[in-house]
Amino acid sequence: MAKWTPKHEAPEPLEGPVVATIIGGTILWFVLFLVQIPFYSWFEDRDLMWWVWTCLAGAGLGLIGIWYVRGREAAIKRSHSAEAAEAAEAADTAEAADGGAAAATDEGK
Repeated sequence: MAKWTPKHEAPEPLEGPVVATIIGGTILWFVLFLVQIPFYSWFEDRDLMWWVWTCLAGAGLGLIGIWYVRGREAAIKRSHSAEAAEAAEAADTAEAADGGAAAATDEGK
């Protein structure tokens, strides 16, 4: 059996409002949990309690997700600001070296 190999590289991942998406999903799970609370006995009578607890688990895991993606976003911002600072420092160093060479050329005239 031949081994499958991709014919092209995978595209870059899409970045969007990740934090807002996770917050919205967490709120939705919690609202669904709250909506089911008045019908608790109905779910219990029909052995469908997993519906209620699934919504609560979704809200709880959403809270962990919010914590995770906020930390991820902060790390990405720190990384980008560090890269920008390094680029600015390299540009300043190159500019200083060019300025020194120009001054030495002017003194030689």
